[in-house]
Amino acid sequence: MALTVGDPAGIGPEVLLKALAEPEISKKYDVTLVGNRDLLAQTYEELNLAENLAPLANPDRFPVIDVELKAEIKSQIIPGVGNAASGAASFAYMECAIAQTLAGKFDGIVTGPIAKSAWKAAGYNYPGQTELLAEKSGVKRFGMLFVARSPHTNWTLRALLATTHIPLCQVPDTLTPHLLTEKLDLLVECLKQDFGIEKGRIAIAGLNPHSGEQGQLGREEQDWLIPWLEQERQNRPQLQLDGPIPPDTMWVKPGQAWYGNSRIQNPADAYLALYHDQGLIPVKLMAFDRAVNTSIGLPFVRTSPDHGTAFDIAGKGIADATSMKAAIHLAGELVGQRLATIKL
Repeated sequence: MALTVGDPAGIGPEVLLKALAEPEISKKYDVTLVGNRDLLAQTYEELNLAENLAPLANPDRFPVIDVELKAEIKSQIIPGVGNAASGAASFAYMECAIAQTLAGKFDGIVTGPIAKSAWKAAGYNYPGQTELLAEKSGVKRFGMLFVARSPHTNWTLRALLATTHIPLCQVPDTLTPHLLTEKLDLLVECLKQDFGIEKGRIAIAGLNPHSGEQGQLGREEQDWLIPWLEQERQNRPQLQLDGPIPPDTMWVKPGQAWYGNSRIQNPADAYLALYHDQGLIPVKLMAFDRAVNTSIGLPFVRTSPDHGTAFDIAGKGIADATSMKAAIHLAGELVGQRLATIKL
């Protein structure tokens, strides 16, 4: 697997080296770091001076694809300061990892966190890494699936976003039956290919409070969401499609399954949220330190920790690597599942 550093001015280098210090990761997975060898070495040396620091892996122990950067760019990379230089560097790391993976060198990519504002400052106008991955892979159908395994019950939460990084006012016009069918197709394919679930149960959120309450609080459910869902149930008899579930109650059962309420029976295998915060507020509330962003629909596995660059704590040695560890473990599991499926 390729592991990109992410924005070198953020916590990406730190959480990556902390994750690789875990023997279960360093011994189990064949990984290559994508970034700058000297910047990784600098992070290792400087953070090792901090007291009470979690163990760090020496980057010299791992193969590194040393991405060439212009001297003027490298000189402007400062821990804690996201700027055009750090954006140009993280973009270059991503391009390199994608090209090497598409060429067959890697089966998957684990990406460190980047700052969209830094990409924009560097002249790269992408909503995020997912869109760059899809473009470079020549993929039109893709999605952002968030996966987390409960430390309390070992239950796995899977939440797909129908829409992602768009203003809230654009959500009702962006959502269409065609879009939801596309996202549902991706989710069904992912459950089968990556998790071995062929006859799954999927919960689908409503858009409006109380799912519109028969049109009193919004017409989208009555006008097209409920008819669409009824048609999908006919088209997919092997699946159990629940919904549209009122958004304020859809996450009650997942929360109880996450924290270990023994009365909960048959939580869904996956949850389809209609917009960014509808899905990510509950996911981060339950699993902020261990949720993993998984890009589905790509020709290879891609995971990423579900947190940002945290420039405010970069270089201080206090960043939590739990989500990065989870991202590496999940990528390894998904790669293994896909390879096993191919052999069958």
